[in-house]
Amino acid sequence: MSGSRAPGSTPWQRVLITGGAGFVGSHLADALVAQGCRVTVIDDLSTGRFENIQPLVGAAPGSHGRGSFHFAIESITNQVVVDRLVSECDIIFHLAAAVGVKLIVEDPVRTIETNVLATEAVLKAALRYRVKVLIGSTSEVYGKSTRFPFNEDDDVVLGPTSRSRWSYAASKMVDEFLGLAYHAQRGLPVIVTRLFNTAGPRQTGRYGMVVPRFVGQALRGEPLTVYGDGRQSRCFCDVADVVRALIQLADCPAAVGQVFNVGSGREVTMLDLARQVLAAGDRLAGRPISGSAREEDRIRFVPYQDAYGAGFEDMPRRVPDIRKIKAMTGWEPTVPLEDTLARVIKSFRGE
Repeated sequence: MSGSRAPGSTPWQRVLITGGAGFVGSHLADALVAQGCRVTVIDDLSTGRFENIQPLVGAAPGSHGRGSFHFAIESITNQVVVDRLVSECDIIFHLAAAVGVKLIVEDPVRTIETNVLATEAVLKAALRYRVKVLIGSTSEVYGKSTRFPFNEDDDVVLGPTSRSRWSYAASKMVDEFLGLAYHAQRGLPVIVTRLFNTAGPRQTGRYGMVVPRFVGQALRGEPLTVYGDGRQSRCFCDVADVVRALIQLADCPAAVGQVFNVGSGREVTMLDLARQVLAAGDRLAGRPISGSAREEDRIRFVPYQDAYGAGFEDMPRRVPDIRKIKAMTGWEPTVPLEDTLARVIKSFRGE
């Protein structure tokens, strides 16, 4: 990071965020507007929500050092619109993608076309105007690898093409290959970030994200549905930490042409996550955690085939090696999972 800028500032005046009405994109928009940027979001609202960016739409620019905000409701594959928006920006955060296990399994055509065609459209326009692109990828690209923690240069292991579960990983790998090829062959400044299980307010459980699904069930007084035996583990990173990582990487010249893991190294099993959500909900509601109800009445185990159909495969662990991003930018996660869960619960309750 350059030492010549004031803390909290960026080198870009004009930022384009694709998928900016989504979970991560809307938080990134908040941060960049607060830092004085002119932020434009393009989102067709197929999985994003207008409510995520509504406060920015109605905010007056220039107050308290705030930048300005513009929103285009349009598909990222509309070449005319994308060309115009890219011509007016200094950097692109390309976060538009089909996400969520449920959506991937139920609509693989949409998954593949959204991911590959959108990234191609963005890169072509970016090359025309020589605009830097940060591509949001995913830990899914590591597939079924059993080498932990996952390093950016590790081999990937995917399942057969007959199982749509792997279409998301394959499509995001194509995104990465295409972005890195544009850099290597045509000199376009491209950075690839692989996000690991980001969590926080505004995330929806509609497409299989586990934290909002657990929180919603807990607040409705329903049993939390844990798939399989609950021993599969993930590493959850707060969206505020992820946004900070994206901005720092985008502002790091040495990061261009490289791939970075972005996530937390703290593992938690799905069963323990369910217990933590229940405990956090009890604390915020002022109930005693012990004796509030029997665990077997509050957690229900559901076979994978009942949730996603026969032949579904899940990974027992997904752990990022974040030494590369830390060495490059100094970034590391700072928000504990307990704080993230409390924030999600409060957002669900409208607090």
